[in-house]
Amino acid sequence: MNLETLREIGRRETERQAGFDTRLFCCTSTACLSNGAGATAEAMRAELAARNGTGRAVEVVGTGCMGLCSRGPLARIDRKDAPSELFHTVTPEVARQIVGHAVDGQPASVADHGLPLDLPFFAQQMPIVLAEVGRIDPNRLEDYIAHGGYAALARALHEMTPEQVCEEILASGLRGRGGAGFPTGTKWHYVRREKADQKYVVVNGDEGDPGAYMDRTVMEDNPHKVLEGMMIAAYAVGARSGFFYVRGEYPTAVQRLRNAIRAARRQGLLGRGILDTEFEFNAEVRIGAGAFVCGEETALIHSIEGQRGTPRMRPPYPSTKGLWGCPTVINNVETMANIPAILTRGAAWYARIGTETSKGTKVFALAGQLTNTGLIEVPMGTTLRQIVNEIGGGVPNGRQFKAAQTGGPSGGCIPEEHLDTPIDYESLTRLGSIMGSGGLVIIDDTTGMPDFARFFIDFCVDESCGKCVPCRAGTVQIRALLDKVLAGRAVAEDLEQLERLCLFVKRASLCGLGMSAPNPVLSTLRYFRDEYEAHLSNGKAEAA
Repeated sequence: MNLETLREIGRRETERQAGFDTRLFCCTSTACLSNGAGATAEAMRAELAARNGTGRAVEVVGTGCMGLCSRGPLARIDRKDAPSELFHTVTPEVARQIVGHAVDGQPASVADHGLPLDLPFFAQQMPIVLAEVGRIDPNRLEDYIAHGGYAALARALHEMTPEQVCEEILASGLRGRGGAGFPTGTKWHYVRREKADQKYVVVNGDEGDPGAYMDRTVMEDNPHKVLEGMMIAAYAVGARSGFFYVRGEYPTAVQRLRNAIRAARRQGLLGRGILDTEFEFNAEVRIGAGAFVCGEETALIHSIEGQRGTPRMRPPYPSTKGLWGCPTVINNVETMANIPAILTRGAAWYARIGTETSKGTKVFALAGQLTNTGLIEVPMGTTLRQIVNEIGGGVPNGRQFKAAQTGGPSGGCIPEEHLDTPIDYESLTRLGSIMGSGGLVIIDDTTGMPDFARFFIDFCVDESCGKCVPCRAGTVQIRALLDKVLAGRAVAEDLEQLERLCLFVKRASLCGLGMSAPNPVLSTLRYFRDEYEAHLSNGKAEAA
């Protein structure tokens, strides 16, 4: 494929879409599919087929996530001659009514399912990663190209050197969205400077935090955007091969990624001589077995190589000695999905978004005890209060906000007194939490914080690979002390011992799982110690 062919594909698809008076979009992401969206989309198509001969050109498009997952399945009508309309809880019966409403103006009862497009949940977001999600068919390469897809890759290959691409990403201020927040451009520079016959790019889609599904959604709903970001990274560092590492629990993401790779290969966007250049690249999908620890990059490398997914000591870092001993770039899905926009619109544009040290936007899976839950994308620096009370619609059922947990099992709990905290890497770290990959769980006043911490420690005990003693044994002992507290058998000295043990496990563990596992306990001890003390007995200390 050359540049002219790429542009022609986009032009033809744009013209094809413009030929429809009305387009009906139905969410087919996992969140909505689990709530019946497959039947909803089929009902739309069947009803439209039954109405052939109306004289109105109408198309049904299965898209990715539209964001408000708690109200799914979602559907949208886009017309040439009228404003868009959005609908929630669209059953097959409602879907048929929506088609009638779209085709011949039947009001029926669809108004009962309408959602205002200026709802704060939508209006206060800033989509970059999610810009096309819910607006394109994830299984059609042509649709992505018509929305500007692969233009960033074309710019990189034809207008920039690999070093200039690295510099552009560095100047944008983009930091890794997998949790650590390491500068992406710096990581790329490290790999680019390595002298090696073979280098690799790995996209980490092993998203294991309970309640988190940001990366899954992006892979499912816009796989070509992630593939394009991966290809730009490969050009920048000098790699010819790449791997998507995806959890086995994400079959829809795996299927759509594989479809995207096949489509790109058929069109000449993968292989040799990409876009009439000397750039050569191929990508594959590798499926993980669901181990949380394989989100850690050295454990992920072992898993791709066919070994047991356990971490190793660093250095050497993957940028020097990664996959099969070769220099390797590893970035998570959201990080890669930011790359095309940065190359298209420029580093200066991206760097103006966010805070001084945390640039751009962040995608969150907003979950827990909120009126509106789902997938959101907001500028870095947005406060928790804005997310909870405005975007999330507040805590329902007359209950009170108690805490927000960021970072999943590796994160911490932030109490109401810090609701005005801007969400960025440094602010969250100061409060004893982390950004993590983007899980954001809201807790109301019905939740006991020692129980909440116990849930996440239990998760970390189960997910520990067992390679290092501090994590393998330390998390078990933390859980035992929490059980003792919750059983009412603990005394004040046990809380002190619990805190010391947590700090030791953080310092002594081999990888990020063990280093961060105590965070939920430490943060709840810091902000909700009275709840722990309320469980204490009045007796003397006893063995755990």
